[in-house]
Amino acid sequence: MDNFIATLAVYALPVIFAITLHEAAHGYVARHFGDPTAYLAGRISLNPLRHIDPVGTILVPGILLLVSKLVGGGGILFGWAKPVPVDFSRLRHPKRDMLWVAAAGPGANLFMALAWALLLKLAMATPESMYAEAMAQMALAGIEINSVLMLLNLLPIPPLDGGRIAVSLLPHRLAWRFARLEPYGLFILLALLFTGVLGYVLWPLMLGFRYLLATLFQF
Repeated sequence: MDNFIATLAVYALPVIFAITLHEAAHGYVARHFGDPTAYLAGRISLNPLRHIDPVGTILVPGILLLVSKLVGGGGILFGWAKPVPVDFSRLRHPKRDMLWVAAAGPGANLFMALAWALLLKLAMATPESMYAEAMAQMALAGIEINSVLMLLNLLPIPPLDGGRIAVSLLPHRLAWRFARLEPYGLFILLALLFTGVLGYVLWPLMLGFRYLLATLFQF
């Protein structure tokens, strides 16, 4: 139990900021392209309390982390925040601008993964510091959760961000048909998760992304 509490302390900040800043980025870009819905709701904020979902931000990641520790690791840690309200019809060019609004979330996770990788590099460069080990552990957690959220959300399954990006890029007729999958997206994702297909798809992508970061930052 002590080991789990220590691990939870390491993952807490990376998980909260990875999930909440992902959502805030959607709202910020939506406002930039003409939809003030999230701004008027007070959701364009760096305050995690405005975005935390008790189940998706705290309970689910905590359970997954506990299960991962009990079985010896290897699971995919993910979660979600309260979705930022976006009215795509209020965007200046709804179909085109949808791409940028959707891409903002994974883009925020990419930025945070780079920031955590920079922190890891700093920790490795100052091994004599009393904070180096804690910094390295938190940085690794930050890289892990942000890479999972970025790659997971880029899967072309509505209503994931990748699904909305696909809708934006497809011709109108195909986009309309593809968008009709959105009510079933969660069930598709759960089916992929429980059949192991999701892990089969995500793990090679995660390993490739981590290798890219290791090459870029030389660690």
